[in-house]
Amino acid sequence: MKLFRYAVLGLLCALSSWQPIAKAAPPPARTLGTTQAAYMAAFEQHLVRTYAGAKLAQTGLNVQVLRNAMIGYYNLKSRGLAKNSVLTVIDFSRSSRQNRLWVIDLARTRLLYHTLVAHGKNTGADLARTFSNRPGSEMSSLGFYLTGQTYYGKHGLSLKLHGLDPKYNSNAASRAVVVHGADYVQPDFIRQHGRLGRSQGCPALPPQQSASIIKTIKNGSVMYVQGPSSVPYASNWLNLNAALPAFARTQGISPMLGQAGQ
Repeated sequence: MKLFRYAVLGLLCALSSWQPIAKAAPPPARTLGTTQAAYMAAFEQHLVRTYAGAKLAQTGLNVQVLRNAMIGYYNLKSRGLAKNSVLTVIDFSRSSRQNRLWVIDLARTRLLYHTLVAHGKNTGADLARTFSNRPGSEMSSLGFYLTGQTYYGKHGLSLKLHGLDPKYNSNAASRAVVVHGADYVQPDFIRQHGRLGRSQGCPALPPQQSASIIKTIKNGSVMYVQGPSSVPYASNWLNLNAALPAFARTQGISPMLGQAGQ
């Protein structure tokens, strides 16, 4: 009798602990943080490929300046403001005697132009030191711009600019800060005066190249103007996290895998 009782108890215990074999659970979905990290890694790789592929190190472009410009570009892309893949970078931390304007085709990883560009006469002599958004200042302004339409003025073919940073360049249109050619933006002027000539705040270009550059960057391309590290500048357009989704879409990167073409 005891043996029978023990056998029944053992069977009940076995039945109470029995569970059907579970199917394998699907792999957990990529978390938002992991996706963000994958996008960030892909962006940094894209930055390095662009810098190397366009041979920008040989031109003296600081990679951090390019990084800032590309972050702003993709933020503007996310708002539907950047209309094409051309990005113009101006680095006013460099001497006016140096080529400090770059026009880069991000889609083709090509440097289109690398040339001289003038700063405003009250921004400094050879080196740009002081910047302003104030009308009548005759200074250059930092930050992100969208290019507008072309027109013919006293400097010939010129290009309107729309400043996108409220504290830094939002008065560009009312100040008539435009891209144009100027005779004082040439190597001969540097040899004679020891520095480049200066504008009233416009990013003036060599007259031999101005028309072709203007035609390349007109109508909704991004321009980024960097100043020296001693000059404060902060912008919402430099938010990398906000730029990453637009970057991923542009590059065809999957939100699940963080890889292009999947």
